[in-house]
Amino acid sequence: MITLADLAALHQAHADDLAAAVEPVVLDGPRGPVTIGDGPVTLMGCINLSRDSTYRESVATSPADAVRMGRIQAAQGAALIDLGAESSNAGAARVTADDQIATLVPAVKELAAEAVVSVETYEPEVVRACLDAGARVLNMTGRQHEEEMLALAAEYDAAVVMCFGVTSNVREIADVPPDADPMPVLLDHFAPRLGHARSLGVDKVVIDPGMGFYYGNLVDPMTRAQHQARVLTQTFRLRPLGVPVCNVLPHTYDIFGDEFRKAEGFYGVFAALGGAHLLRIHEVAHLRVVLRALEELTIR
Repeated sequence: MITLADLAALHQAHADDLAAAVEPVVLDGPRGPVTIGDGPVTLMGCINLSRDSTYRESVATSPADAVRMGRIQAAQGAALIDLGAESSNAGAARVTADDQIATLVPAVKELAAEAVVSVETYEPEVVRACLDAGARVLNMTGRQHEEEMLALAAEYDAAVVMCFGVTSNVREIADVPPDADPMPVLLDHFAPRLGHARSLGVDKVVIDPGMGFYYGNLVDPMTRAQHQARVLTQTFRLRPLGVPVCNVLPHTYDIFGDEFRKAEGFYGVFAALGGAHLLRIHEVAHLRVVLRALEELTIR
């Protein structure tokens, strides 16, 4: 059970982390600059151009459908739209780089006029094609080609969402840190990667603890939910890295059942209170009103 006393104790125990400065990431958008940093939480809508994706409501059946859905998400309050052509599920079918490009590029070209477009991939050829088409963010979900992908981000002055992971790509099953407190492991993981990105000229980086991916030691739904809640409520402890943090919000079907579409709003409260700067979500309209309530209500 999460209590107010628990949250207060976390903040008191890690007050120095909470005070650390974070340099915002500012992106040029079609409707003006988009700032990811301290202040109102930024929303990244998610659209899956893969029928293997488990969140059926986010699946687009064609590039034209993705454009339609992206326009709706932008109107609902998403400042960024994240497009992917291959499901991150471990058992999902792999999609070749050529097929990803054929699916993503038409959607990127259209949506770049509506919002800042992010592309989720681990293939450098896909990155270049999508950045050429107008994408401004690389959602980097694999380590295999990290050097080349960071070089592309520097070449195009694109931002990078750097996901936690030790494998070539997130489709390869790995484990999360087994420690009761995962935050020191996350700090140690990201610090050298951030340093390397900066050495290559990438100065717009957002880190993602990777809670949306499949892990071999988090197969039990409640164990997974406990880990996810632990990271969400302690996101502020990553502030010493000096960069904004993106969180993917869980759905925990075993708790929410047929009300799973409300789960993002529930977890979004903990993410916002925990210090998230960017939320990658499917239910944009719901999250917008939840975050608006947090912004407008005060408790003294």
